[in-house]
Amino acid sequence: QVQLVESGGGLVQAGDSLRVSCAASGLTLNSYSMGWFRQAPGKEREFVAAITWSGKTTRYADSVKGRFTISRDNAKNTVFLQMNSLKAEDTAVYYCAAGRAPLATTWDIYDYWGQGTQVTVSS
Repeated sequence: QVQLVESGGGLVQAGDSLRVSCAASGLTLNSYSMGWFRQAPGKEREFVAAITWSGKTTRYADSVKGRFTISRDNAKNTVFLQMNSLKAEDTAVYYCAAGRAPLATTWDIYDYWGQGTQVTVSS
């Protein structure tokens, strides 16, 4: 059974940093491109970042470019999202996803996704 489990969310202050993780089971991460999405209350789910199976190429939403970094450790079957200089508008549930298509920015392209982890940034 394929499972993606996010962790590392929490409550932080604006300007702080936080790293969320996504642990995969039932699949080999080095065969998949990975992505992070987020959804705030009353908002549509939006693309945050993506990384190819090799980890050599990444893509970011303009709203997080320069502040967030996506990375992966295929040996540990885990993908990470390092979030720096957090803003109140970053508050959302963060989801990870796995898919065959590299660097996809739409949710429906991915094959698997997790249940999400809550990130709350106070101002």
